[in-house]
Amino acid sequence: MSQYLLDYDICNSSRYGHQRSTPSPYKYDPSHSQTFTNHTRTQTCKMAYIIRFLMLIPLLASLSPFCSSNPIQDSFYQCLSTNTNSLTRLPNIFFTPNNTAFTPLLNSTAQNLRCIAPYAAKPEAILTPIHETHIQTAVICAKKLGIQLRVRSGGHDYEGVSYTSVMDPPYVVIDLAKLRGINVNIEDSSVWVEAGATVGELYYRVAEKSKIHGVPSGLCTSLGVGGHIVGGAYGSMMRKYGLGADNALDAKIIDANGQILDRKTMGEDVFWALRGGGGGSFGIILSWKLKLVPVPETVTVFNVGRTLEQGATKILYKWQQVADKLDDDLFIRVIISTGNIPNTTQRTVSTTYNALFLGDVGRLQEIMKKSFPELGLKKEDCFEMTWLESVLFIAGYPRTVPTSVLLAGKPAFLNYFKAKSDFVKDPIPEEGLEGIWERFLQEDSPLMIWNPYGGMMGRISESSIPFPHRNVIFKIQYLTNWMNPEKEVMNKHVDWIRKLYNYMAQYVTMFPRQAYVNYRDLDLGMNDKNGDDTSFVKASYWGTKYFKDNFNRLVKIKTEFDPDNFFKHEQSIPVLPVKSKKGKKVIQRFKHKKGKKVIHH
Repeated sequence: MSQYLLDYDICNSSRYGHQRSTPSPYKYDPSHSQTFTNHTRTQTCKMAYIIRFLMLIPLLASLSPFCSSNPIQDSFYQCLSTNTNSLTRLPNIFFTPNNTAFTPLLNSTAQNLRCIAPYAAKPEAILTPIHETHIQTAVICAKKLGIQLRVRSGGHDYEGVSYTSVMDPPYVVIDLAKLRGINVNIEDSSVWVEAGATVGELYYRVAEKSKIHGVPSGLCTSLGVGGHIVGGAYGSMMRKYGLGADNALDAKIIDANGQILDRKTMGEDVFWALRGGGGGSFGIILSWKLKLVPVPETVTVFNVGRTLEQGATKILYKWQQVADKLDDDLFIRVIISTGNIPNTTQRTVSTTYNALFLGDVGRLQEIMKKSFPELGLKKEDCFEMTWLESVLFIAGYPRTVPTSVLLAGKPAFLNYFKAKSDFVKDPIPEEGLEGIWERFLQEDSPLMIWNPYGGMMGRISESSIPFPHRNVIFKIQYLTNWMNPEKEVMNKHVDWIRKLYNYMAQYVTMFPRQAYVNYRDLDLGMNDKNGDDTSFVKASYWGTKYFKDNFNRLVKIKTEFDPDNFFKHEQSIPVLPVKSKKGKKVIQRFKHKKGKKVIHH
């Protein structure tokens, strides 16, 4: 049976002028004296279709979710089957909850266990396309049937909106894990990478081709490239080269009509929106073309830890004064956690300075002695290695782990967690830091990560792409994690991080209090739970936190590009309905032409 499913049919293969890839069960025997006329051929084709259909019925029945008696699953599957022959040939790309592979697949790349807990919503089905046409068909069918789509590339969405939902409408997940091709072009310093590939795979494939090229992208190696770049994509080379989105050259997406578009056909407005405007609002990212940047053959890394007993408070206060002013080649982030004082049961706060320097240890020491001697960096704290090896070091892997682990494409660490973010423009005073320590010691597994800005980040305009967080000293990521799946346990830890977030309000940006869209936080607000279009005013509450003034332009582009608001989720960009005098809904369409805005109705 598989032979018939994988084969082109006899009539279509001749129509498109290509040879059959597998033997046909219908063969013309030249020894027969009868002439093979067009009429005879037509009748033969019809008979072939009939026989093939009859042979497919038992298989389709066993593969179809129809036995589930779920009208949403049934109608979606039927629509997919009608519109793409490939689906019937490849039944292992469509899964419903009745399939034993459904739950393992749903959980396979979920970074936050909180989003796949028993109390979290589950999709009606999961589609794992292996070709662009599968996604095009899914979009067309979902739009026709009124089903929401959620699109997952790496599963790192902090609130899980790429594979779960707190909204009422039913939804289907498109999991892009099978679309992970990478094409490196050293000659023009670029790489095309499909959305389902991970950042680690991307780095590895680039390093295979060249030891002196890299990609300015994420720190976590299991991030899916598709959703990572669309949120901004910061990493350890951000002070030298900016964000991943700053270095995006082109993209391929599928829009709400199922069309495949690139930068030229989507237009500069949409391409601008994709580079930092957040995932799930404008279309489905198929692939990105990213710029390769030069890296030295040898880079230097270090981890230096300081506890409260070792003067961590004063050192961290000094770091805030210099972090954004250091040499562009130097990235020093601070990881703040709790632990026990050695040989005691008494808890303390620990700060770890985790750094990448794009150069050798000698020049690094000169810079540190001049700009940040308070840390007390020693030569034995430093390790020289290749840029690819530094990716693992920064991500927290032991130095004995080979770089081939980057090809695993899976999260290395899983837990239940809740996260938030902030941006800081003025150093937090020492008494403010002590207030943080007091609250940290009240929580089981708290974590903060402070990422420095400055360098190239400060030289790029806030409106260059939707990501607006440029003129700050550093970004804060707040995290609390736990391993108990009970909802009461979750509520306890979420309550703690919300209280810490409230305490920090006095020390961070205001009007708006900025937040990073790739650290999605539904506490900031969300679209209407019933799936209806959200008002601009309501969406502005979180939209301006993520995008500042760029939110207005994102809404206008969304209104033009996806006027029916097909692509939506809890914090997607809303559309602007404009009412005429007769009450008829009118969508204001616009495009930029030679620097001028042209309005169409």
